[in-house]
Order: sequence, then C-alpha cells, then structure tokens
Amino acid sequence: MGDGVRCMLMRGGTSKGAYFLAEDLPQDPAQRDDLLLRIMGSPDARQIDGIGGAHPLTSKVAVISPSARDDADVDYLFLQVAVDQAVVSDRQNCGNLLAGVGPFAVERGLVGSAPVRIHMVNSGSVATATFPGADGVVDYDGEVAIAGVPGTAAAVVLAFSDQQSAGTEGSATGALLPTGNVTDVIEGIAVTCIDNGMPVVVVPAAELGRTGYETVAELEADPDLGRRVQALRLQAGPLMGLGDVTTASVPKISLIAPPADGGTVCTRTFIPVRVHESIGVLGAISVATALLLDGAAGADLATVKPGQTRFDIEHPSGHLEVEVEADTTSQPPTVIRSGVVRTARKLFDGTVFPRRYR
Repeated sequence: MGDGVRCMLMRGGTSKGAYFLAEDLPQDPAQRDDLLLRIMGSPDARQIDGIGGAHPLTSKVAVISPSARDDADVDYLFLQVAVDQAVVSDRQNCGNLLAGVGPFAVERGLVGSAPVRIHMVNSGSVATATFPGADGVVDYDGEVAIAGVPGTAAAVVLAFSDQQSAGTEGSATGALLPTGNVTDVIEGIAVTCIDNGMPVVVVPAAELGRTGYETVAELEADPDLGRRVQALRLQAGPLMGLGDVTTASVPKISLIAPPADGGTVCTRTFIPVRVHESIGVLGAISVATALLLDGAAGADLATVKPGQTRFDIEHPSGHLEVEVEADTTSQPPTVIRSGVVRTARKLFDGTVFPRRYR
C-alpha cells in the first residue's frame, strides 16, 4: 500500500468523515480496521496523530465500491471509528455521511451523474441520492441551509422506499418494532424501541427527570444522567435483538419533549454516550416514525396532524425536516416511504498517511 492511502475528506450533513474506495483499503476487515484506527488517530481522546476530529461526529468512515446489485449503482459501508478506544463498528448506518456518497461516487468516476442508487451495506437498504452536476462534475454550491452547518450548499435529496423492501425499516434489527411492542418498560421507564434506519430508544425527557431543552454541555456534565442512559441502552440492546451493546454505537437514546420552536417535537440524542450536537438523519426518521404510532412513548408530546408526512424535528442546533409515510392500520405497522434533504461538501482530496504503529 506504500506510505499513504488515497482519501477524500467530506462533510456529509452535520458529520464529517473520510471517504475511501474499497479497492484502496485492505480486503481483510481486521487489517482494514487497524489501518483506519491509525489513519483517524484512535485510540486517543484528541486523535492528535490522525485526521479524526476528536468527536464521534467527526470520526467516521465511508467505504465505497461499485455494486453488483441490480437495484444499486454503488455499495456504501459505514464504519464508526471510536475516538478513545481501538474500536471500529459496522453495526449502524449513517444518514449524514450518506449525503456525500453520491458526490464521492461521481468524483471517483464510479457514476457519471445523479441520481445515484446507493446500497447501504450495513443494513441492506437502498437510498437514491439526487444532487446537481453533470458529466462527472459535482456542483456543491447552492442555497440550502441545514442546522448545525455554517453557510449554504446544494441540496442532496435522499429518498428511501420501503415498498420495494429496500428501505430503512428494520435496518439493524430486522423489524420496525424490534421488541414486538409499541411501548416497553425498561429500567422502570416507558420507552418505544424503533428502527426505521437507526435503532433508537425514544424516551420522554421527563421520564429521566429532564425538560428535554437542556444544552449539550448541561447534559454531558450530568454523570447521573449518563449512567442512567447507559443502563437503559444495555437493557434495550438484547431486547431489540442487538445483543451486548456495551461497545456498540447503537441503539441511540433520544429524549423527546414538546416542541419549543414551532416544530413537531424537541429532541436530545445520545450517540451513544456523548450528546449529539443536532440529530442524525436516520435517527430523526426513526423518531418521527415513532410519533405516528398510537400509544408510543411520548407521542402525546408531539404536534402531529392526521395524515401528516413531513416532520420538523427540533434539536440542539436547530431543526431537521424529514418525511415519513406509514401504514399504521396494518399489524405490525409498516413504513411506505421516508426521505430527507441534506447537503455535502468536498473538503480535501489526496493522500492520507497513517501512523505506523499503535
């Protein structure tokens, strides 16, 4: 592999990650993960000797390759690289880095232009990304602003269709309601465990003695809350079919409260222990889906009208709009479609040099 590895650093949504062609990385997963830890600078709280940004939202990797599937153009494997641990996880999707996959595929010549059909390897789901550009050139400039990102950029429209059995429902657990219940009681708390792209435990903030409007810093400075969130995660993991989630990045815990700024619901999300500065795309879709289910934990806190399909999810940095349409008359409920608008931008393209030893 020589001294360096071809790499493109991109912002996708409200995350930032290193994008690689699969052919530029070792095929053996253990060797690949070892290399990525050395590239990102883990394990080290500052990631000072790598290109990671010392936060879960900026310590992410996308591995892209041509797809052999008839319904997809490229394969996208998402890898979450832990910051202060030597752990690389493939147990979840990332809807934010997904926003950069289509543009990256064009940049690397895998496709000529949008739309790009993306097979999300982590879950088997398929998303279609639409964005401006033609003849192998991506246009990143535009007027779309998303909360948590300065300035504006071109829209990247991500669409998921569960009607074709290639959407996001049951992405990691195999079921929209992985416990089989709309509501469960875990650690004495009424919750809804849901998976429409991201395994999430939806918890009314008041159940944990919080308002749901706290800042990220306030939540992270509360060790008792952190312990309770982790205890809830560890109990929910096996119930959701995820097994021991001690070192896993899923499920996420999303605290919800009545909207504070004209949205549908207010959220504070743990990813899994640090608090998200905003909310993940697929996590927001999962939360919105839970709000549609009769009897779901905290659904009465949200402002939802009959037939509503667009949801304004409030988070610490602002708002994220997602679309979800579901058939709640069927048993179990089924998702018809979901989608979101994000932006992405190429930050640098070149060669990254991993440290030689851990």
